[in-house]
Order: sequence, then structure tokens, then C-alpha cells
Amino acid sequence: MTRKRALVVRGGWEGHVPVAATELFIPFLEKNGYEVHRAESPAAYADSSFMSGVDLVVQCYTMGSIEPDELRGLESAIRAGTGMAGWHGGIADSFRNSSDYLHLIGGQFACHPGRHPDEASAGTAEHNFVPYTVNLLPEAGEHPITAGIADFDLVTEQYWVLTDDYVDVLATTTQRVRPWDPWHREVTSPAVWTRRWGNGKIFVATPGHSLDVLEHDSVRTIIERGMLWAAR
Repeated sequence: MTRKRALVVRGGWEGHVPVAATELFIPFLEKNGYEVHRAESPAAYADSSFMSGVDLVVQCYTMGSIEPDELRGLESAIRAGTGMAGWHGGIADSFRNSSDYLHLIGGQFACHPGRHPDEASAGTAEHNFVPYTVNLLPEAGEHPITAGIADFDLVTEQYWVLTDDYVDVLATTTQRVRPWDPWHREVTSPAVWTRRWGNGKIFVATPGHSLDVLEHDSVRTIIERGMLWAAR
């Protein structure tokens, strides 16, 4: 029997530990019948012959850049039925040089508001770790990615996402108004969403800054299910 093929593209900003983070999920893919190919740049996307046989792209590539032929290859593959999945900055803060990539994914990291600016941790990564809740929407109760998962709390980066209404949102998170913030009302952003593109499916989860977050039972379950849902 022919095995399914997954391409794991990882790199970019090392703060999101792209190698360790993706290695956390590769055994799950292999257990589910995937032959996994690893790539350290988006260059593989430009190989149309290879991409035509890829059933799932798992991307963990924060910031960085993508060349026009690489993006065309990725978009064409998804349009033809290849699935794409990712978490946190590895998919929602990738390739800031490309508005077409943003259009493909449907949501872009804007910021992760931190604690009070006068706290001792100001200027460190931990300053951005705040307590927040991921709220599952009613329609998520029957979705294969989120069925049976209840609202859950995290202490990590809370993503404020710029998005459009061509996303199917499964979970949200709400940025509260705090005395030191310049905004004047609460802002709710998608925390888990899917997107249909041609014959392909895209899955995004915004939690996932570090390994401890990815190992959270609900986060890990959502990502594992999301990868399988997105795959061809």
C-alpha cells in the first residue's frame, strides 16, 4: 500500500524552536501512515513534481522570506488538494514579505500584548506570557478537530490576529482592555481556524510558542487532529 507523504518545512526565527517543535509531531504522522520529508527552507515548494505527491505540508517557519516561485508552488499544490497545517508564528507569522501568502493563510499575527510595561520582566520573552482562555465555539463541538474539547487556559503569548471572514473559526481568544493599553474595547481573534482553498484545506492554531504549550493536552490534540483533517 502506498504511504501518504508529509512535507515538514521548518526554520526561520529560532525562538520558536522549529526543529524540536516539529519533531514533537513527526512520530504521530509516521504512526498514522505518513512518509515524512523534512526541509529547512521553503525551497521545496518550488518543485512541482515533488509537491504533486505531497498530501500534507506541516510548516513551522516564523518570519523569513519566500520567493515567488516557492509561493506559487505552495499555492498550486494546495489548490490541487495538498493540505497545509501549522501553529503559532510558524504559519501565522511567516513570510511577511508576501501579501499573497497572507491571503492564502487567512490570518496574520499582529502582536501579542504583554504584561504591564513597568514589570521587572519588561524586555524579556516572558514579559509576553499572559494568562488567557481559548474559547471553543459552539460549532466546534461537532468538528473532527475540536470535538469533545472544552475551553482551556494558557499562560503564554496571546495572539492578536488580523484576519478576514473567509476563515472557518473553531476557537477564539479575547484580548481584554487593561489600564495601560491604548485600545478601548475588547478584541476577539481566531485562535483555531480552517480555510478551504481550491481542493485543499488549511488548518491554523495560534497557541504553540514553546514546547510546553505544544505539549498541553488540548493544544496537542487540536494540532494532531488538525494535521489529519487538512491532509489530502
